[in-house]
Amino acid sequence: MHKRLVNHCTIDFSIIPDGPILIKSGREGADPTNPDMEFVRTFHQGGWSIYLPGSSLKGAIRAHAERIVRTIGSETKPSNSSKLWANNPLTDKYSYLKDSAGKDLPSHEIYQKSSFTDQMFGNTSIASRVRIEDAHPVDVKKLYIEERNGVAIDRVFGSVAVGPFNYQVCTAGEFRTKIHLKNFTLAQLGLIGLVLRDLNDGWFGLGFAKSRGLGTVKVKYNSATIQYPGCILDDDKKQICLLGSDNQWNWSYLLGVGEFLSPEEANKYGFKKPDKQDSPIRAELMELGFGVQMKWEGDTEAGVKDLFMRGVRSWGELLGCTTS
Repeated sequence: MHKRLVNHCTIDFSIIPDGPILIKSGREGADPTNPDMEFVRTFHQGGWSIYLPGSSLKGAIRAHAERIVRTIGSETKPSNSSKLWANNPLTDKYSYLKDSAGKDLPSHEIYQKSSFTDQMFGNTSIASRVRIEDAHPVDVKKLYIEERNGVAIDRVFGSVAVGPFNYQVCTAGEFRTKIHLKNFTLAQLGLIGLVLRDLNDGWFGLGFAKSRGLGTVKVKYNSATIQYPGCILDDDKKQICLLGSDNQWNWSYLLGVGEFLSPEEANKYGFKKPDKQDSPIRAELMELGFGVQMKWEGDTEAGVKDLFMRGVRSWGELLGCTTS
């Protein structure tokens, strides 16, 4: 099933430091005048600048998504396969994804038996449905970078164990990035919305020394686009139509992956069906006049937050509760 692309979501947002942040470079430079701990840098838009690597963002987002799922579900594979759970991908041996001979199970069984977060972010047997771009500064001139000093304290004697050392932090600026989800359920979209909400509220941070006051940021939503590349738009009937099928939906419906599958195929993978939510947004044709898309603009209750609110409704339905 995942060899096809039935829906795709792009969330365009900005990360704004709400205090000092530092994502360290993995190696020290040769210049002795530079601080001991430098910000990662890359060549972007004609010059060198600091940035937030997509790998670092994805690691923090995945870790908090796992924390949410474990809070309302389980941290080990439950006997009831319908219960949500999130494993530890660093220690999990994934023996439940192999048969008695040690060979991989069929792809639909691997997906269904994987944890909720592995279904989103991938594991050793399935690819990730989530891709996060590097966050580059919107305007390098508006970045404020400073150096700070620190020491490591000996917990026994209370004296200096290491240091003093100095490190580089960014305290102002705006970094813009995108999250891409493909073949997603609306509950998965809702979980991403909850993670970004918690990041904005300071429940977790990014980068170095988060327990010492660094890493808090604010999140500003720029836009979000949901696309259905295998659909066309019937303007007269105000319907989204799936090519090669009789499936049709109102042009205001937000559609999860289960909507595009037959009941048998959805059941094989464990996808919820129906998986749709109404919205105030009307579908339109994609670029070149083929495919259908829906767009949310701005960081308002009627913008991207509205999309996440509808995704969280499906998340609540998955948990057996209702949200408003």
